[in-house]
Amino acid sequence: MSDDVRPIVVKRVKKVAGGHHGGAWKIAYADFVTAMMAFFLLMWLLGSTASGDLKGIADYFQNPLKIASQGGAGTGDSSSVLKGGGKDLTRTAGQVKGGDIDAKSKTVNLKETNAEQARREFEEREKAMLGELKQSIEKLIESNPALRQFKNQLLVDVTSEGLRIQIVDEQNRPMFDTSSAELKPHTKVILREIGKALNEVPNKLSLSGHTDAAQFGGGDKGFSNWELSANRANASRRELISGGMDEHKVLRVVGLASTVLFDRNDPLSSINRRISIVVLNRKSEEALLQEDGKVDAVEVGGQGLDPAAVAAGQAAPVK
Repeated sequence: MSDDVRPIVVKRVKKVAGGHHGGAWKIAYADFVTAMMAFFLLMWLLGSTASGDLKGIADYFQNPLKIASQGGAGTGDSSSVLKGGGKDLTRTAGQVKGGDIDAKSKTVNLKETNAEQARREFEEREKAMLGELKQSIEKLIESNPALRQFKNQLLVDVTSEGLRIQIVDEQNRPMFDTSSAELKPHTKVILREIGKALNEVPNKLSLSGHTDAAQFGGGDKGFSNWELSANRANASRRELISGGMDEHKVLRVVGLASTVLFDRNDPLSSINRRISIVVLNRKSEEALLQEDGKVDAVEVGGQGLDPAAVAAGQAAPVK
């Protein structure tokens, strides 16, 4: 072999990926950062956009072709070359954007709210107390031999005014003598026993007398069912007090004649002749106390009138 001929050497280079020294990860990271920036930009835009604008955008993306062709909210400024209808919600009038929806202000009076809550709680307690009184009177009727025989003549129920106790006539067992306010002996026993039970509650009472529809022969100018019912109610009041009830518990005594019938189908029925005792709740008691005849000063022509002068028929201004 000649010395001038040199051997041919082939050098093979094997390329290996650069790993963390390469640049592919930079592209992925840049895409990620771009996506995050776009996301936060979108969140910022949604947070700073008025409610009206958001509704317009939502309507557009729900049905863009219909909004663009027919016009409506979210289609842009009505002054645009491409008419889409509606008004520009981004325009401002003073400090308020057109797209802002004004929230109705609501003022809550905490003092009134607390008073209303306290009133409801009191009414619930009073209702429960009247229910217990009803049960107490029913037990009294069952346990007392003197009252048990008159059970059918004693009606106890709760009404809107309070607890009502009605003592009614039976055909063969009336409470009063005919056309008289004189109490029968058994009626006196009933009223005295009930009077003792009513002393257990602080509520005021209302008594009313009722008759049937049979009229007296004296006519309008003579003695009538009005006088008879009022006299019987007063006789019942006196008997309740004789049984030990506090006289100051009675707030009203009225005679209603036959205007409020128990049995409307039979105006002459004996059950219409009755005495009604109502243990008044607070609401009914206050309503009656407001009927005290007092007149507040009235403004007439800018001047107040003296209540005393009004009652006397002399409308003299208050000085």
